[in-house]
Amino acid sequence: MLVKENIRNIAIIAHVDHGKTTLVDQMLRQSGTFRDNEQVVERVMDSNDLEREKGITILAKNTSIDYKDYKINIVDTPGHADFGGEVERIMRMVDGVLLVVDAFEGCMPQTRFVLKKALEAHLTPIVVINKMDRPFVRPDEVLDEVIDLFIDLDATEDQLEFPVVYASGLSGLSSLDKESLGSDMVPLFETIIENIPAPKGEEEGSLQAQITLMDYSSFVGKIAICTINRGEVKAGQNVAMMNRSGKVHQAKITKLYSFKGLKQVETERASVGEIVAIAGLGEIEVGETICEVGKLDPLPFISIEEPTLEMLFLVNNSPFAGRDGEPVTSRKLLARLLKETESDIALQINETDSADMFRVAGRGELHLSILIEKMRREGIEFQVSMPQVILKKEEGKTLEPYEYVALDVPEEYMGAIMEHMSKRRGEMKNMSSRNGQTRLEYIIPSRGLVGFRTIFLTETHGYGIMNATFEDYRPFSGAIEGRHSGALIVFENGTTTAYGLKSAEERGTLFVGAGLDVYEGMIIGESNRDQDLAVNVCKGKKLTNIRSAAKDDTIQLKGAKDMSLEQCLSFLNDDEYLEVTPKALRLRKRFLNAQERNKYNKQRTYE
Repeated sequence: MLVKENIRNIAIIAHVDHGKTTLVDQMLRQSGTFRDNEQVVERVMDSNDLEREKGITILAKNTSIDYKDYKINIVDTPGHADFGGEVERIMRMVDGVLLVVDAFEGCMPQTRFVLKKALEAHLTPIVVINKMDRPFVRPDEVLDEVIDLFIDLDATEDQLEFPVVYASGLSGLSSLDKESLGSDMVPLFETIIENIPAPKGEEEGSLQAQITLMDYSSFVGKIAICTINRGEVKAGQNVAMMNRSGKVHQAKITKLYSFKGLKQVETERASVGEIVAIAGLGEIEVGETICEVGKLDPLPFISIEEPTLEMLFLVNNSPFAGRDGEPVTSRKLLARLLKETESDIALQINETDSADMFRVAGRGELHLSILIEKMRREGIEFQVSMPQVILKKEEGKTLEPYEYVALDVPEEYMGAIMEHMSKRRGEMKNMSSRNGQTRLEYIIPSRGLVGFRTIFLTETHGYGIMNATFEDYRPFSGAIEGRHSGALIVFENGTTTAYGLKSAEERGTLFVGAGLDVYEGMIIGESNRDQDLAVNVCKGKKLTNIRSAAKDDTIQLKGAKDMSLEQCLSFLNDDEYLEVTPKALRLRKRFLNAQERNKYNKQRTYE
């Protein structure tokens, strides 16, 4: 059994916004990864545009640092529950984890999820209590919360003997003493070296390395990232892999890379315990095991918790199809969706009775909205339906997913939020107050959270913080009220006018302004009433020798509500679609023609 004493493989896990990525930034800087004069952006590991815009980690990524004579391979993981699939598979790559916990917020929903996965994988933990330079920190209380969480998750005695490092990722300081933060990250580096076990395995055995991450290069194509569990791998070597369906395929390794900082450095060979990137494997997917030809010994495929939310992805058939981007056929749409599953193993794609419609299942609204936004930025046009939870049948009973949700709200908004949660069948489990903030903890059907995030931010004027994670499946809790308001629906094809919009404005909230091309059945606002209302927003004034078209310029509109992708998804009812294009998001009715809508609604009433 070979032990690679000079290597440490770790994952950094935490709840969203507890400072993982910032901490990695400082570890890279202080290990000498960057030149003294090198310009480095903040949150350097979040290289994806969507990650930078939203301020969260979406994709797991790896890097390495050199400290003294050691190479520390680091995998940065997402902190949001919707991307838990990224966390689950990473656990097979590493020997230990840094659990980062905010010194003020303490343990949060996703802290529990990521720690549970680490403990189940029998990984060695190090606890980093981060953001020690913030006001109102409470390190002792937070440490007690962490210990309670370890015990609650049935940690072993060895896992309970975890070391604790106090740090400020933003300032690049760390210490073993909570009273003094020190001057650098050396205490953290030393704790990693001393406590995380070195990787070990059979160097003389046949090759075994499971693909856990994917990368892509325009020069070499798909790149598989994996930890070598056994044997060694060489550039130019012929290897064999088996996919989920049991089909064996062979390939020749064209390029082999190791990691140095954020760069992939070409190498000729690598052995047990090393994290490498391999090119030339052709059509591969996450979970496949790379083996020697004739010595196939695949590891079990990575098991992922099932998705809880789904929506329909459809070919764009609106009157404006092809105006803004590439109108895709059903075959191309399916191919693009299946491509996503190659790297995102938490995503599921299923065909339906319709050739132009596919059922896409994921971990939550954010998980699916990120996919929508990615496809939109690629120039693709398509449509999506209202998100719906996935129900199960067991022993003749209908089960639905439930979530644990923690809501941090200013005290003055607490009453409104509690009322909303009650209507959505939320069951309060705990309530606590601290520094003018109240934390409300609920167990709630996942259906109750669909579209709630937008309402929550509105009710708390943007000051509330909402975090949720999957709890379990429980008996169906009954009907939950959906959107109460109707939609303002365009009466005919044309271009919106200020005169037409002014009339519609009296009947609800507008989502569009003047001078916009619209089509019959398109939704341009939210009605004041609980019923849909057809409006003629394209009409103009009848002109006389006294009234002129110039008079239209004097019409003052309140201003349209700018709807984000998340707000559009939250607005949708089950008889509505969202048309997604590179330039526009258009809400529409499933049936554009008024007569077809009326016929459909009558059928629903009789059913």
